[in-house]
Formats: sequence, structure tokens, C-alpha cells
Amino acid sequence: METLANIRIVLVHPVYGGNVGSACRAMMNMGLSQLALVAPRPGFNMQDAAMMACHAGDIFKNRQEFATTAEAVAGCGLVAGTSNRGGLYRDHAKTPREWAPRLLNAALDTPVALLFGAEDNGLTLDDLALCTQLIRIPSSDAYKSLNLAMSVMICAYELFVAAGAFEPLEERSPECPSAMRETMFAKWRQALLDIGFMTDDTADHMMLGLRRILSRGPLTEKDVQILLGMAAQTQWAAQHIPAKP
Repeated sequence: METLANIRIVLVHPVYGGNVGSACRAMMNMGLSQLALVAPRPGFNMQDAAMMACHAGDIFKNRQEFATTAEAVAGCGLVAGTSNRGGLYRDHAKTPREWAPRLLNAALDTPVALLFGAEDNGLTLDDLALCTQLIRIPSSDAYKSLNLAMSVMICAYELFVAAGAFEPLEERSPECPSAMRETMFAKWRQALLDIGFMTDDTADHMMLGLRRILSRGPLTEKDVQILLGMAAQTQWAAQHIPAKP
């Protein structure tokens, strides 16, 4: 999707290669492809990053690297930075879900950057000064800090959903026809009589209850086929398995 292709994930001074590789996987899961790294810390392990990226290795391989955050976002319109800290200048922070529509709308015309700070200290004040939006991911007061790759996944997920990129699967088995339902209910009526669950005097009342239960949601042809099989097996058991004394 064009809007997602215009979203750039910017990891500022990342410390651990494994986190960056995991962030690549999160990006690929959610249809994002642009990765930018700003001056990884000394000792940053490129091999760990490539290993953890797994099948998202092309995202890591095609990354861009910049010396400063300003250079990484120079060509971007909106720049959204993640922060879990308080403070007056952070009061306009919103959740990823709240910002997602605005960011996607901007991405129709120009690249949009999402900034994530280093694992130990987050984004600096200079980094935040470059941001047009601030993102705060809701988390428990018991432990507010999120792992870098987790933060990327949450933000990427909200963008993916807001972009309408996901189409849920539809039920392929059609609603069963009335005649098929009636065959199934007749089968169950006899099966329940065979096992002594109900008598001829109570059967009509009990079957109305069963009909109500099975009418509370869709009843597909596959559903009825399973229920017919269960009824047949119940009848077989009633005829072949001796009752306990």
C-alpha cells in the first residue's frame, strides 16, 4: 500500500543489533519497508541484527544510515517521535491509534518518519525538537518502558490497521438450507430419544430449546454436517454400548 511504503522507521542510536533485527521483522509483518539507523552505538552487532531479522533480512540490508537525526528526517513531512516521559512540552502526545490516521494522510504526499530512541535513554530533547507529533504508547505504571522492537510493532500495527490493509477471511461455507436443518433436527430428536435424554412427552419442548440454541448464530452446511455425524454416532452408541447397571 502506497501510504505504508511512505512510512520511514528511524531508530536513533540503537544499542543492540538483536532489537533492530526484531524491529525489521515487525516492519515486514505490518507492510513497512523503510528503515533508517542514526549512528548506532559502538559495539552494535550487525550480525545479530541480520540474524534476528530472519526473513525480513532485505529490510535490514536496504537500510539507510545517517550521522544525525536531522539528516534522517530531512526529507520527511510529519515526524512523529515516541516518548513515555512526562513534561509540559510532551503534553500533546497521543497514542499510536490516535495519530495513525493523521500520519497516513500525510504519507499520501510525502515521507513520514517515526522516531524511536535508544534502548537506554530514548530520544533526546534535540531529537524531540524535530518532531511534529509525539507518540505515547499506553503501558502499565508498574513498568512503562517498552522494548524497542515491541514499540515498533505496536506503532506499525496501528498504522497497518488504520490503512485498511488487512482483510479478514469470510466464512466460505454457506448458511445451510432449511431442509438440511430439518433433517439434522429430526436426527437429533431420535438420537436424544434413543439415549433417554428425553421422552415422547417432553420431546417437542426439548427440541424447541435445541432449535433456539442453534439459531443464535450462523449455522453453515459444514456445521450441520458435523452435527449430523454426532447424532448418528450417538444413535450407534445407544444401540451398541450396554447401559451401566
